[in-house]
Amino acid sequence: MQRITYRVKVSAQGARRRISYLLRPSKRLPNTKSNIVSSVTPNPSARFAKTKKLAQVSSIALLSLPAESLTTMSAQVPAYDNVMLENTLTIAAVPGDSTYFATDGFQHGFGFDLVRSYADELGVDIDLKAYANEEAALKALRAGKADMALTTASTQLKSKLNLSSVNVSCGYDASLTKNGLHPKVSWSFNSPNDPLSQKASYFLCDSIKLENTQKLAAFYNQSLLKDAYSQDHFQKTLTEKLPDYQSSFEEQARNYNHDWELLVAMGYQESHLDANAVSPTGVRGLMMLTNNTAKAMGVSNRVDPYQSIGGGARYLEQMKADFSDVPKTDRIWFALAGYNMGPNAIKGIQRTLRNRGINDKSWANVYAYLDNNRASNSRYGQAMHYVSNIRSYLETIKTQTV
Repeated sequence: MQRITYRVKVSAQGARRRISYLLRPSKRLPNTKSNIVSSVTPNPSARFAKTKKLAQVSSIALLSLPAESLTTMSAQVPAYDNVMLENTLTIAAVPGDSTYFATDGFQHGFGFDLVRSYADELGVDIDLKAYANEEAALKALRAGKADMALTTASTQLKSKLNLSSVNVSCGYDASLTKNGLHPKVSWSFNSPNDPLSQKASYFLCDSIKLENTQKLAAFYNQSLLKDAYSQDHFQKTLTEKLPDYQSSFEEQARNYNHDWELLVAMGYQESHLDANAVSPTGVRGLMMLTNNTAKAMGVSNRVDPYQSIGGGARYLEQMKADFSDVPKTDRIWFALAGYNMGPNAIKGIQRTLRNRGINDKSWANVYAYLDNNRASNSRYGQAMHYVSNIRSYLETIKTQTV
């Protein structure tokens, strides 16, 4: 009897190793699905492969367990195992300035970018499902419609639904509040013992990751237009000046496949929509083009609003093309940074990150590099503020009536 017990334990250990092997993440490029969930029928071969893998896992587990353990096999499959089998991390999320922003094709946000980084580390895609409020998102998680939830829900509500959670700041709430973000942005899970929850905690609270989270919070700073003066100036400028140029913004945006409100946000950052603006360094016009850039973009008169907007739109199109290998969700930030610093400067940073084994196509990583090295290069700090400000102006334009 002693010998039989020992041999069963060895078999169970072997089974765990074989299950881990079958559930290992595949090496693949990360991909982010749209938050608009479509109904897609999987092809038969993919369905067969998934069924075969599930059958392998189930048979190994059943044959390797002691007889008395077979009566407990009705336990729910861990969310982590399901994520690995599906190669997709499904998120129930509530839109907000601290979680994610999704309007007119722009999908980004502080919490959203953190989730993408976690999915990248797991080697899976993400499928984000939007819910109107925290309770609806958490109930979807509880019902098994999602693997985790991204919310700012209260501890009381999460406890009521018997969910575990980890604060994305790992207790450093001040790093969020100083940037105007909600201090209790959290990831919630059905069980604290699920590897998906445990790995998330390690991921968020790792000292290096935590430092990068704080830098990401700075990029998503929500305080830019919070004070009365800045807010009034922004509203007044768009109310009084934008009507004169709106048709030009819209037409040039169509010409170069941009969102016209993004061009408006750039124009406000560059000149506060002043067609006659001139800087001490010689850049001028509504989009503040240098003389060389204006000539390269076919602009003969930099103070002509239509030409200036067209030159800026054409140059931004060129920047998007230069960073076409960057995932769409981050590409606009790379393009804007290239617009401000020049594309070669950003590509140089990307090379440095690649040489260090860091994902060079993640804006969070590029932004962290800019932040870490801005003391030695003032252009880094300027680029950080340039991109962050435009993001803030764009979100305000899209979510408010101006």
